[in-house]
Amino acid sequence: MSSAPLQHVSGPARRTVMAAAGAAGLTVALTACGSQDDSSDSATEQGAAAGTALAKTSDIPEGGGKIFKDQGVVVTQPTAGTYKAFSSKCTHAGCAVTGVANGVISCACHNSEFSVTDGSVQKGPATEALPAEEIIVSSGSITLA
Repeated sequence: MSSAPLQHVSGPARRTVMAAAGAAGLTVALTACGSQDDSSDSATEQGAAAGTALAKTSDIPEGGGKIFKDQGVVVTQPTAGTYKAFSSKCTHAGCAVTGVANGVISCACHNSEFSVTDGSVQKGPATEALPAEEIIVSSGSITLA
């Protein structure tokens, strides 16, 4: 079996090959990052799966709520026994909301505030409400629908 001798590439030709390889790798990485299916709901986009148990109803304070960062949702209890869920992604710049107290969901990035009742904007710069998420409340447990 005959083999051709290996040639060493140096100088500008080697730099060109290395730059091309780097650009190709970057293209693949960026394509993978941007290949989400836009038809999925916001909970699925952020990694939450239907049927995921979030909390016990007793974990959600009345007039406040709790943020579930890994699932991308915030669950609130605007009035006793009423539970709501919203995307935890601020509609202004896409930051994760950071707090829930005194009837508002707050985002520390630019100080937007949203209602715990319906996700509506209470204070800008956000101009769109937080999207509602589907939950199931049963036997003292809150689960993503």
